[in-house]
Amino acid sequence: MENRLSPALRATHRVTGALGRAWRHHWAHRLRIWAAVLLVSLTGVIVGTMLLAQSDIPVGPFRADMSISPSVEGGTEVDIPPLGSLHLDSHDGPIHLKVNLGSLDQQRTEALIDDPTAISAAGQSAVDDVTRGVLQLSLRALGAAIACALLLSALIFRNVRRVASAGLIALVVTGGSLGLAAGTIRPGSISEPRYEGLLVNAPAVVGDARRIADNYGRYADQLAELVSNVSRIYTTVSTLPVEPSGNTTRILHVSDLHLNPTSWNVIKTVVKSWDIDAVVDTGDIVDWGSSAETTYVNNIGQLGVPYIYVRGNHDSSAIQAAVARQRNAIVLDNTMTTINGVTIAGIGDPEFTPDKSETPPAANADEPATTPLLSSGGQLATTIRTSNRKVGVALVHDPAMAPPLSGVVPLVLAGHTHKREVSILPAPAPPTDGTSPSPTPEPSGTPAPPPLETRLLVEGSTGGAGLRGLQKEAPTPLQMSVLYFDENQNLKAYDDIQLGGTGQSNVEMQRNVVGAEKPAPTTDPSVFNGVTPGARPS
Repeated sequence: MENRLSPALRATHRVTGALGRAWRHHWAHRLRIWAAVLLVSLTGVIVGTMLLAQSDIPVGPFRADMSISPSVEGGTEVDIPPLGSLHLDSHDGPIHLKVNLGSLDQQRTEALIDDPTAISAAGQSAVDDVTRGVLQLSLRALGAAIACALLLSALIFRNVRRVASAGLIALVVTGGSLGLAAGTIRPGSISEPRYEGLLVNAPAVVGDARRIADNYGRYADQLAELVSNVSRIYTTVSTLPVEPSGNTTRILHVSDLHLNPTSWNVIKTVVKSWDIDAVVDTGDIVDWGSSAETTYVNNIGQLGVPYIYVRGNHDSSAIQAAVARQRNAIVLDNTMTTINGVTIAGIGDPEFTPDKSETPPAANADEPATTPLLSSGGQLATTIRTSNRKVGVALVHDPAMAPPLSGVVPLVLAGHTHKREVSILPAPAPPTDGTSPSPTPEPSGTPAPPPLETRLLVEGSTGGAGLRGLQKEAPTPLQMSVLYFDENQNLKAYDDIQLGGTGQSNVEMQRNVVGAEKPAPTTDPSVFNGVTPGARPS
């Protein structure tokens, strides 16, 4: 009968027979058994860890509920109801640590209320409390995983060797996961927490960036500060503000409001909650630059702090004049000002292109070195060099204006792209005529100072891209940043704040310590975010 089959059917019949014999082979049988043992063991590890890997320890005035769960990215989450939660990039590996500080110990809380100095003491003891709790939790997770794997395999296989193998696999997997987490632990991650919760609570929970920046890497001090901050909030009727360092200047960077009325309420909240010294706006405060839009800027006068502004490509001269009329506004257009010892220089966008879809190409678009954007950046750089003043910050609207400022100022703030980005500008090329690029050459025999590194911070849209931000399925988030400067005009840290979008009140805040983050250097000074100077994105 087989001879009557077609060649294709005979080949299929032979392959099927070979697969059947391979499936019945004793090695295939063993492989199936060991695969089943592995699957059962891993199931037991996951179930045991999720159900039993929990611990309850005292941390300051709290009864902290700590738990471990399987995870791809690792990390630690600290829930502080109803204030929000902190997320720390504390470690790698398949283990996620969750700490819930929602339960107060009555006796400890009463002791803190009666003796305010006990808050600091409770914070200092937090390091030992957390270390002891993590070790206890790790041992419990290891025991729970092995026990659950043994029990599950005993119910399924009823074979001593297979049950023992499942227990051994559980020991290796859980122990290896804990070892990987311990080996990749990053104590400094507590300096850069990501906060999620209500906007007004963020500065009180996370603390003062200057204090953290000066003590970066001192895990004990930072953990103590965090516990002390939260303890103060829990043990008083209202949230206590974080005491600022006397020599810290806080500047709020906003950009691209695009007529969104919600932006002003958020800015007012941040100015009050963070104790902001000044607001800097890198342009595009409106959409079309029309005279009807001038009333939108009247909110500037209600902020109560200096408002430093440079014109964007959506802002006309009429809008710039309307901003200048506000009682606390400072318009920079190739000029500079000083706030709390921080000197800020800025220049407006040289092009007025409110309708990008109808913007003609620049006449000199084929010559990047002479585009209006780069020319304006170069004009501001010349003004700074000839001022004989130390300038800490330069403001431009389009990041394509920034290359000429490389090596001139340590920090350039920009907007325009509606996308937050941090980078290091390329060092300026040496002049081809052999002259010194410095306006004041060093005396003969004096070593030249190290080249100044220039950091470019591009802000997202504080207005959520205006009405255009609502045209997507999810609204464009509202973004702004709080910058912390020391007495030498050095940027020490910055908080990136993001609201979910127009109509959404929950906030996410990421603390960044300068020197701890790794901004990528820009590779081409004539192209930023895919935009060639002189061209405008559609």
